[in-house]
Amino acid sequence: MPATNVRTDRDQLVQEHMARFPDHVHQVGQEGDLLCVHVHKAGLHEVLRHLRDELGFTFLTTLCGMHFPGEEKELGIVYHLHNMRAGHRIRVKSRTTLADAVFPTVTDLWATANWMERETWDFFGLKFTGHPNLKRILNMEDFPAFPLRKDYPLEDPTRRDKDDTFFGR
Repeated sequence: MPATNVRTDRDQLVQEHMARFPDHVHQVGQEGDLLCVHVHKAGLHEVLRHLRDELGFTFLTTLCGMHFPGEEKELGIVYHLHNMRAGHRIRVKSRTTLADAVFPTVTDLWATANWMERETWDFFGLKFTGHPNLKRILNMEDFPAFPLRKDYPLEDPTRRDKDDTFFGR
């Protein structure tokens, strides 16, 4: 039972702090096992800085892209943050359109974001303004696509050496 109270106290504290950003935070709620804060792109850096400096979420566990084809804001980014002293975790999400696939860098908040943002650029095509060295790290520099987007073909359409009947197709 105490674990529930700890979660409730943490969630209430985060919600109170996020209420300070009415123009930036548009939703706070439980998603699966984590509290999730949905933030407009314009206020993302400010909210992340507040979570780090005021609430102790000093460890960036992961940063990755999302792709929802067919939706108005089909690209997005997810940050998983950890307050190691209190043992709390939180998820922060933000979405944008395909035409404006740019987010502010958080390398000034967490140095480890450098490689995570480069990987997100490499696989999802999300650019990060202010990034010190945004370039591909796993794909070739001249690679024409972003392989973790859902519109990327799973197989090479020019391949002729395979018989699909063996694969149930």
